[in-house]
Amino acid sequence: MTRILLLLLLVLFSSCDYFKPEEKPQYIARVNDSYLFKEDIKNLIPAGTTKEDSLIIVRSFIDKWASQKLLMKAAEMNLSEERQEEFNQLIKQYKIDLYTRAYIEEVVKTTVDTIISNTELESYYNQNKDNFKTDGTLVKLRYIHLPKEHPKYQTIKSKFFDYKKTDKKFWDTYGMQFKSFVLNDSVWVEMNQIYKKLPFITHNNRTEYISQGKSIEKNDSLDVYLVKVTKVIDRNQVSPFEYIKPTLQQVILNNKKLELIKKIEKEITDDAIKNKKYEIYN
Repeated sequence: MTRILLLLLLVLFSSCDYFKPEEKPQYIARVNDSYLFKEDIKNLIPAGTTKEDSLIIVRSFIDKWASQKLLMKAAEMNLSEERQEEFNQLIKQYKIDLYTRAYIEEVVKTTVDTIISNTELESYYNQNKDNFKTDGTLVKLRYIHLPKEHPKYQTIKSKFFDYKKTDKKFWDTYGMQFKSFVLNDSVWVEMNQIYKKLPFITHNNRTEYISQGKSIEKNDSLDVYLVKVTKVIDRNQVSPFEYIKPTLQQVILNNKKLELIKKIEKEITDDAIKNKKYEIYN
């Protein structure tokens, strides 16, 4: 009997913690019936923050929390029921949109092939080129901006206007002495870029300089610009393939995404109908 009593006492004492009331969460602020708990700000302070800065951060957070609660309460008291219902519907729809968009983006990310072949790009371009007109003038050119008194000026000028790729070593040697230069004339550039690089060309005098095959030697008090315009495409003309290529890639990729989204929506609806998860009642 004594043994049984001792055993019961042991169980009773070891179970005392079970009967202790749970420690209540500590709150640090209250607005009406809403409480802000210590748990809510436990990750608010970055590591290494001083005590003074920590107090400022916490107080700012509490003030903002209180302001939001008070404004929300005022809104609930003053907005009409119809307006509140309208907002509730918007909130519900926003949640639906947020979830479905995130889900579709994940499916698209793992399904759509983002690598688009040059053949596919060219095919799309040829079928839709009239939809891709230039917004402004496009130009291919090369130029050199160098000091007027450069000792090798005449040689540089001669080689520039009679440009040969075999002169690469020459340009590698002297290129570092130029103030700026572009020798690759295979890239289409817009006029606003030309205005920045060649300040003697302006919107008002552009026709004087920008024409196909034009050779330019322009001096000022200190420097000289050598320019060779190789190709020009005017505004509202069909954009060249090389220039529009990044846009084509984005358009084709977006089309693939839209097609996949339509397919997902159809398949998920058809599957729900098939499995009696979606019904329309007459």
